[in-house]
Amino acid sequence: MTPTTPTFYVQNIPVYGDVILSPMAGFSDLPYRLICREYGSAMSYTEFVSADGILHESERTFEMLKFAPSESPMVFQIFGSDETLLEEAARKIEQLGPDIIDLNMGCSVRKVAGRGAGAALLRDPAKIGRIFRRLSRALSVPVTGKIRLGWDSDSLNYLDVLRAMEDNGAALVAVHGRTKVQAYNGAANWDAIAEIKQAAGIPVIGNGDVQAAADIDRMKQHTGCDAVMVARTAIGNPWIFQRKDIQNVTLAEKAALIYRHLDLMLDFYGEERGLVLFRKHVVKYVRGLSHIAQVKARLVTCTRPEEFIELMNQYEADAAAREAARPVFEPAPEYSCAGVVC
Repeated sequence: MTPTTPTFYVQNIPVYGDVILSPMAGFSDLPYRLICREYGSAMSYTEFVSADGILHESERTFEMLKFAPSESPMVFQIFGSDETLLEEAARKIEQLGPDIIDLNMGCSVRKVAGRGAGAALLRDPAKIGRIFRRLSRALSVPVTGKIRLGWDSDSLNYLDVLRAMEDNGAALVAVHGRTKVQAYNGAANWDAIAEIKQAAGIPVIGNGDVQAAADIDRMKQHTGCDAVMVARTAIGNPWIFQRKDIQNVTLAEKAALIYRHLDLMLDFYGEERGLVLFRKHVVKYVRGLSHIAQVKARLVTCTRPEEFIELMNQYEADAAAREAARPVFEPAPEYSCAGVVC
């Protein structure tokens, strides 16, 4: 249930709720964001888009920036290494109507960090400060950032980064509790997120190692963060935003959502591309279902939506038949030992 009063504010923008879908390349597109919002995600972040792609007016880049009115607060996340180009790109996409513009300082992949963008920015807090000063002065919408704890375990400079951001107009920070070198390995450092929250005068979103519904409140209690961002656990599992674990989701619920998500993908991307792009989602939706291996292999290779739907319908019918054929065991009669000397 959506709260009736704001959980926190990003400057003057109210946020209703405390669980948020993380920006993830290849997954945080318009169709899946809409589903996650319906299930309770409190904000929408685009996949990160490059400043270069914006300035070169890449069709793919601007496709990733499409959003629905129901997604407010809507956050455009950008990345780049050149301060001037980041400002020009941010000015350009502000005209599309986002509520917030966010700078990615957490991406650890080589093609991003290796070019001085993403997590590479963490090596230079002074540069981060200059970027935020330029963006906060150039834009009329709040400017936020998503960070990691540092480049590696020997350079945990997250408080310096926080200070550079906050002193230069940042309105919120989202923190992935790992370093760039860790990528997604090892445990997320929730103590560091708590330290950032204690030092910050702006809202803090915690991110890392939310693997079950209980982890949401556990992270909030441990860190004091204003909200929790869910990444990989949310793929194929929007029920996490309802604080519902995937093992408690029925086949009927999964199937209904698979059909809905497929419809959204076909509508947004077109029939052929939408079906192909949906494959990476469906393998996550059906993960753990019984007798699914052979069906899954066919689901991810079929070429027509009608064939996909027919396969799912048949799997549901077969699952229902297996359930109906399960033997029903009568409970053993109860005997009273009253008056019997054993």
